[in-house]
Amino acid sequence: MRITQGTFSFLPDLTDDQIRAQVQYCIDNCWAVSIEFTDDPHPRNTYWDMFGHPMFDNPDAAAVMMELTACRKAYGNRYIRIVAFDSTHGWESVRLSFLVNRPENEPGFRMERTEHRGRAQRYSIRPYSSDRPAGERYA
Repeated sequence: MRITQGTFSFLPDLTDDQIRAQVQYCIDNCWAVSIEFTDDPHPRNTYWDMFGHPMFDNPDAAAVMMELTACRKAYGNRYIRIVAFDSTHGWESVRLSFLVNRPENEPGFRMERTEHRGRAQRYSIRPYSSDRPAGERYA
């Protein structure tokens, strides 16, 4: 199972040079870049933990890549993504988000079905990783 979230999610994993180029594109467009990580990649989990502070007024991608290296060292067996925020009036939202790190083993999701009144079926999706407590999901 391969988690597909964000831009480039159906492509092979980006190399560090490709990540650097995308980060530089974000900086050239005056977007604030930040690094986030999680061990719960559920599609509705939009609030990941932020690594460090958002990087505003960054002149080049080297600082972001240095932070990414530090994040991979600390949380290398979790999902890590780069997020680019556009603070331009009228946008004020995320313009670009893509995964830059995955755990070695991605257990995926299971579909749970429950029967309700009138034999109606309801479905929900739950990640296998949530069977273990936070912080121990990809140990």
